[in-house]
Amino acid sequence: MKLRLFAGVSALVMTAGLSACSSSSDTSGDSSGGNTTIDVWLMRDSVSAQFQNEFVKGFETAHPDIKVKVQIQEWDGIGEKVTAALASNDAPDVIETGNTQVAQFAQSGGLLDLSDKVDGLGGKNWLKGLAEPGIYEGKQYGIPYYAANRVVIYRTDLFKEAGVDATAIKTRDQWIAATKKLNTGGTQGIYLPGQNWYTLAGFVWDEGGDLATESGGKWKGTLDSPEAIRGMEFYEKLQALGKGPRDSDEANPPQADVMAKGKVAQVISTPGGANVVIQNNPALKGKLGFFPIPGKVADKPGAVFTGGSDLVIPTASTKQDAAYTFVKELTGDTWQKKLAVAMSYVPNKTTLASAVAADPGAAAMAVGAAQGHATPNTPGWAAVEAKNPIKDYMTAVLTGGDIQKKAATASEAITAAMNSGS
Repeated sequence: MKLRLFAGVSALVMTAGLSACSSSSDTSGDSSGGNTTIDVWLMRDSVSAQFQNEFVKGFETAHPDIKVKVQIQEWDGIGEKVTAALASNDAPDVIETGNTQVAQFAQSGGLLDLSDKVDGLGGKNWLKGLAEPGIYEGKQYGIPYYAANRVVIYRTDLFKEAGVDATAIKTRDQWIAATKKLNTGGTQGIYLPGQNWYTLAGFVWDEGGDLATESGGKWKGTLDSPEAIRGMEFYEKLQALGKGPRDSDEANPPQADVMAKGKVAQVISTPGGANVVIQNNPALKGKLGFFPIPGKVADKPGAVFTGGSDLVIPTASTKQDAAYTFVKELTGDTWQKKLAVAMSYVPNKTTLASAVAADPGAAAMAVGAAQGHATPNTPGWAAVEAKNPIKDYMTAVLTGGDIQKKAATASEAITAAMNSGS
């Protein structure tokens, strides 16, 4: 997965690019006094050093026969590094991986099948957007670790001036009506760039469509389905209620910078984006709020792309029992609640959403996470993101292109990319 979503305590980390070397942070010392030492790869900034140290200390106290050696990895180049490690005889015992990367690694046969552990890990309550990408060919290889997804960040002062009650916005129609009211004078009702394709995906899923579907072992792009077309039509309607560029995404320019500079009433982002806005404009502290992306009906929030991480165990690990114990602890209810509070993440189970009730951004995110989805669960999806015909399609439609024809062209490009290696 190219796009990473983190809602940490200090700032939004929304990493689309990656850097190539890794560094080591051994939080446990040597293995003296323990029967087993497991090597664990965790990703840069996925958790704070404080939380990591607290967990390792707690884990080793509870399991004195297991020592933990954590190595912090960089997102840049991690796919190649994990692939090489899985093919070697010197793989780590536990690896954190992006939720949509699991299929790529499982395809090689390098991951341990954990299907028989699902019930014991509380799998029936896992977030769909984390659990489903952890499955490859019907087997569970990735265990949901944490999630982050988009919400609406809004200016409370601009909403008040316009007489808009954010708590009353429960449906798409209400959202459009409120945004029209806000889109007056020098205020943009919403800043939504034309190529924010993860947001489009949510609207497509809301309509019952998908980006691609699989049949007989072959994948087919489906942006030209009636459902997906309706999703794009809604995106077009919403995007017009602001001055977002039609030919770039949320990173160009960074939308948090735009919100900080001008009178932008709303953006769609992970909650940590609010921290970036305030860093750029401290005067907005206390003037930002959050609500889940609205759905088509009041009792069901909008669908969202679920970013986040899973934990996997390599088949090459010689310490699989100890590795599983580690995974079970870190993804269990006790530490998931602590992680959610420490990092403003969504816990891996729907039953734990109350853990972030006191954090407005995370609470709004947790509501949306219940309607979380992932991109198509296949190694071939990486080729789609590399070329990203979805972005080209969105710009073409927003600049006046025929939606049906442009959707058909994009679907053909998705189909070709996803089946290029088959």
